[in-house]
Amino acid sequence: MVTTSYWPGEPDEELQDETVGSLLRRAAALAPGTVALVEGVPDPAERRRWTYAELLDEAERAARALLGRFAPGERVAVWANNIPEWVILELAAALADITLVTVNPALRAAELRHVLGHSRAAGVFLRREYRGNPMARTLEEIRADLPALRTSVLFEDWADFCAEGTAADRALPEVDPSAPAQIQYTSGTTGVPKGVVLHHRGITNNARLAYVRTFGLRPGEAQLNPMPLFHTAGCVLATLAAITGLGTHVLPPHFEPGLMLELTESERCVVIGGVPTMLIAMLEHPALPTTDLSSLRYMLSGGATVPPELVRRVEAAFGVPMAVIYAQTEASPGITITRLDDTADDRAHTVGRPLPRTEVKIVDAAGATVPPGVTGELCTRGYHVMTGYLDAPDDTAAAVDPDGWLHTGDLASMDERGYCRIEGRLKDMIIRGGENIYPREIEQVLATHPGVAEAVVVGVPDPVWGERVAAFVRRAPGTTVAEKELFDHVRAHLAPHKTPRTWVFVEAFPLTGSGKIRKNVLREEYVEGRLPGSAADV
Repeated sequence: MVTTSYWPGEPDEELQDETVGSLLRRAAALAPGTVALVEGVPDPAERRRWTYAELLDEAERAARALLGRFAPGERVAVWANNIPEWVILELAAALADITLVTVNPALRAAELRHVLGHSRAAGVFLRREYRGNPMARTLEEIRADLPALRTSVLFEDWADFCAEGTAADRALPEVDPSAPAQIQYTSGTTGVPKGVVLHHRGITNNARLAYVRTFGLRPGEAQLNPMPLFHTAGCVLATLAAITGLGTHVLPPHFEPGLMLELTESERCVVIGGVPTMLIAMLEHPALPTTDLSSLRYMLSGGATVPPELVRRVEAAFGVPMAVIYAQTEASPGITITRLDDTADDRAHTVGRPLPRTEVKIVDAAGATVPPGVTGELCTRGYHVMTGYLDAPDDTAAAVDPDGWLHTGDLASMDERGYCRIEGRLKDMIIRGGENIYPREIEQVLATHPGVAEAVVVGVPDPVWGERVAAFVRRAPGTTVAEKELFDHVRAHLAPHKTPRTWVFVEAFPLTGSGKIRKNVLREEYVEGRLPGSAADV
């Protein structure tokens, strides 16, 4: 029990001085014949598979090939969807002491120019095209603007590239666990994306403590990973947890709800993870009732606000407990998580307790730690905090204070047991006539209405109150719920000033590449009158 909103971090778990490469070598030594990676394409006959011995062999060849073109410490970007070669390149870069720059395959020319130029990537591995995005052509259009970029390799030429590393006399370096492993660019929902520098020690320990320890992953168990690999949930938590736990990483090329269900059944997956939008799509898929889910032991979500009603729906539909992780790229990324033996109420209404060896505190605007139950900014400190933002000392100093605390920018509260609740982003807080309103509280109430599939609440300008509460709603399939009914539903549960007065119905939400709803885009489109769909004030 805590008397202030501070959790010291459970000391009973040792931190390991490991690198991504040493994780793979250990797995290959302990379980060489275990299937490590499965290409989760729709046709089971076309699914390529790698054992841990085969995965290490290909990763070491690719690492030697990398060292034929790049020096340890240089940066190499990967611009592709979820293909096995992406994972192998991640492992190879780690073995070669090369920093991997992860790039969203949806980026267009200006966005790609920023990431490759700012990171000073010396090379890039990419798909020729993905989902209508002419990636190879785009790269050629901006290549003159990238003086640091010496070489590019298409993944269709991956085998030829790896053949450059067959010379066994090209020694692989010793890699320091504190060395940079990846540069992940923030999603850019608020301004220009910043490059988050993550070190080996942070991401390897975080994957172990967040997933392997929490869920008791067993060797040989299959884990389904629909999260994009350019995101820490995909290439850190899911990928490295599978290797640490000697499990099987099932990697679909992209998220498609029917494919997720089929892979769960055919590959006997024990876990499905995904952001809320993914889980909702699976719940709404017609194949769910006939899918064999008997292999599942748990579900997992995070990366965005998870409404309690969604937790309950998922647990009822899939028949297993669901964990919710609270994470941030700058924290490698896991900070808190609900455990499977937590009560149903805690699993639905909290994001659990901090991970082992992870300090967390909730502070007010003056930086003082608040009493239990009081809302403030969540801060965290420990092995998992980023090295910093690349070439941005002022931004780094603003995010990580002199005592090593990472200020997340998220509003949260902590109860006497250390369980945390996320109230929303500090910048998303609505101030109406001097009253602080937290959108997540309203979104949770809306999620309990049967006519609502998804709901997002933001503040929009108001000439009298400064801001007013606006709700953006995607109706549940087959329903025609209207503004007045939803207004009455919220009003029955919350105070008048929290009840939305403006209602906008949408067919879909704008998403980041990792599946988070872009609230800033909704707000901007509404204010500028560009948002399609009906809008009404109640």
